[in-house]
Amino acid sequence: MDLDAYVAEHGAEWRRLEQLTGRRRLDPAEVDELVTLYQRTATHLSTLRSRAPEPALVGRLSHLVLGARARITGRPRPSWASVRRFLLADLPAALYRAWPWWCGVATGFSALTAFLIWFVAGHPDTAAAFIGAESARQLVDSGFAGYYTEFAAPTFAFHLWTHNAWLAAQCLAAGVLVLPVFWLLWQNALNLGVVGGVMISYDRADVFFGLITPHGLLELTGIHIAAGAGLRTAWAWIAPPAHLGRGRAVAEAGRAAIVVAAGLVGLFAVSALLEAFVTPAPLPVAARVAAGATVWAAFLAYALLLGHHAARRTTSTAGPAGR
Repeated sequence: MDLDAYVAEHGAEWRRLEQLTGRRRLDPAEVDELVTLYQRTATHLSTLRSRAPEPALVGRLSHLVLGARARITGRPRPSWASVRRFLLADLPAALYRAWPWWCGVATGFSALTAFLIWFVAGHPDTAAAFIGAESARQLVDSGFAGYYTEFAAPTFAFHLWTHNAWLAAQCLAAGVLVLPVFWLLWQNALNLGVVGGVMISYDRADVFFGLITPHGLLELTGIHIAAGAGLRTAWAWIAPPAHLGRGRAVAEAGRAAIVVAAGLVGLFAVSALLEAFVTPAPLPVAARVAAGATVWAAFLAYALLLGHHAARRTTSTAGPAGR
């Protein structure tokens, strides 16, 4: 096979195919031409591979054929419509469907934390047993407030973001095992209970709640959501709905958990910014708490109100089979 003669004979077709593949818009005649040239070039590539496998030319035509195929079949591109659907439909619907679980986790966690704070505040010896008397005094004098200003705000925000995202990922991943989720929640409740109890026992409740509230409302809600979504997946395996098999129930709960996990990345980014920039800001306590509470309330409206409408729309679109 005379390779130079073959290239000279078909080179114009290859160049034309390359031009058509690279154009943003094609009219109907050009689409037909693109399909025809794609088929011819694919045949040329097959011929060259079998008779004259010259690596450079085979590589060029392979790339050309793949590009033309992608143009004909539809090249996946990032779409603002997909982002909009995720933010306004998929994520709020997933959050809303899991709300009994994460609200239940939030209720239990809050009750346990409140009990621990009350108990440690009323029994100072308990705090000493947990962290030591000297450490308790240092925590009250400077440790608790200093934690929020120890590092530069951008560095601190990134650290918080990755830490909370990792904790949420553990809750989601370990949800099917149930017990690890409760262990992670217990550790966080114990930490809050001991610190809060120590601060209150030294009459520094204003410092504790003034610093923990601006970011804690949103941050803890994110942890509760992760734990709730993980436990919901476990329950889908333990007691699947009557109209679903165990495998399908777990698969659907797992897909919803993945959507929630993607959304929590953004939630923890916002809570990290609040903790790094708003919590230690030289503003009145009321202003800082109001800022955090406003963001938290906006998220709850997003998850519960918008989520309710989004869940209804997706259910009605899916029809009876999708319920």
